[in-house]
Amino acid sequence: MPERATFEPSELPQSLSFPEAEDYFGRQEEEADEVSKKREQGLYRRLATSFFLFGLINNVLYVIILSAALDLVPPSTPKGIILFCNIAPSLVAKVCWPYLLRGRIRYVRRLLGCCLLSTSGMLVVALFNNLPMRLLGISFASFSSGLGELTFLQLSTTYAPPSIAGYAVSYFASGTGAAGLVGAFLWWELRGLGVRLGVGLSCVMPSIIPITYFLLLPHAGSFLNSMAPSTYEDILSPVPDLSTLPYTPLATAEDEDGEEEGSLPAGPKRGISLSLNDKWKLVKPLLAKYMLPLFCVYLFEYTINQGIGPTLLYPVPSSTDHWILSKIIHGVRDYYPLWQLVYQSTVFLSRSSISFGLPALPERLLALPAVLQGMILILLSYESAVGVFGPGDGKNKVEKDTMSIVFVFMLIALEGICGGLAYVNVFYRITHEAPNQHVTVSHTSSMNTNDIEWTRQEREFKIGSIGFADSTGILLASLLSMPTEVELCKAQVARGKMLCKGL
Repeated sequence: MPERATFEPSELPQSLSFPEAEDYFGRQEEEADEVSKKREQGLYRRLATSFFLFGLINNVLYVIILSAALDLVPPSTPKGIILFCNIAPSLVAKVCWPYLLRGRIRYVRRLLGCCLLSTSGMLVVALFNNLPMRLLGISFASFSSGLGELTFLQLSTTYAPPSIAGYAVSYFASGTGAAGLVGAFLWWELRGLGVRLGVGLSCVMPSIIPITYFLLLPHAGSFLNSMAPSTYEDILSPVPDLSTLPYTPLATAEDEDGEEEGSLPAGPKRGISLSLNDKWKLVKPLLAKYMLPLFCVYLFEYTINQGIGPTLLYPVPSSTDHWILSKIIHGVRDYYPLWQLVYQSTVFLSRSSISFGLPALPERLLALPAVLQGMILILLSYESAVGVFGPGDGKNKVEKDTMSIVFVFMLIALEGICGGLAYVNVFYRITHEAPNQHVTVSHTSSMNTNDIEWTRQEREFKIGSIGFADSTGILLASLLSMPTEVELCKAQVARGKMLCKGL
């Protein structure tokens, strides 16, 4: 009988391995990670594209109206009246909705209403030739633009964590900057068709907003599992993969209220709203920090654009002296659209700074754009009234006119950079503000269960309340720009420069 084989314990294998199985599961994990990363990239692309389009379409009609100011009113009418009608209704929308209305936001109703109102406003501008009706149509489009901007900024706060909201805001700001560039360029090309056809063609653009909202914009709940920074302190970290956070349950259908698409976890909603006293307590810390810099930037910026810009006129360059300028400037009326195009181009670049990957301005430097803008206002006022380089004769005059044009070009480019930086950085910073734990709010019962909805409404209100500052600055600028344009033109006539009288 053969002997049974025996093994010493030291001869037994310490562990069993299955190389093929390990390779198989490893490949499965890699494929799953790859699929997850592609899904995440798709979500971010859809979010970025959606908010970019929101900013572009919502603001492009506003810019077209401003760029067409010379063509919409008689030559003797100050162009500031266009700015006034283009901003006053917007200010009403930005004040009434966040400050006076209470409760949850119905985003679908707002967006459809804005689309219909802006379309009808542009149709009125296109179909009527008399000034009062055109101003009425501009007012309709202005109200829609103001309410739309407020709505999209508030919509961004429904995306959590804060870095996702900041990501959405940065692309919305980039879209508003692109609207300036696209709107100015469109009117530069379309104004040859006349007001009726040129403005009429633009009335189809608002329909892009509901199409984007329903077909392209990802549901805010898609980002609940994001590894993007969930704390308010870590605000400058890059957005990481979505797949690396533990699963968080999405809000159930019962927790949705009307058309609202919320991203914060489910919780009691009905009957919770910020009172006027609560809103005032939330606004007070924002006044000097965010609102004052934004107010000053827009006050100076639009005084330049509507009060000083129309008077920055020079002789039409000849092809022998300026072969490049002569291809752009064919008449004195071409200078104003050119300044608008330069301004809107630099606004787009600066408003896109964060979406391009540049760091946000530190909070302590948020007032810097306003300071620079004030200096630009003074320099351009002096150039218009007196002339920085003085008068000239013969060949010397051509050279001085060239130096003046280059000087104005550079200052208006810097003006656009300052305005864009102020806008995107203020709204980006507000999305990363921590909830105001120190504010004693009026709701005392069921504090723990209602905190989620309370925080949601607080974030929506805070970002919505900031818009009051820029609109107030633009409105005041519209009032200042009318006498500014008249007085600067008088100063030019007094020194023998009659170009402003020919507009």
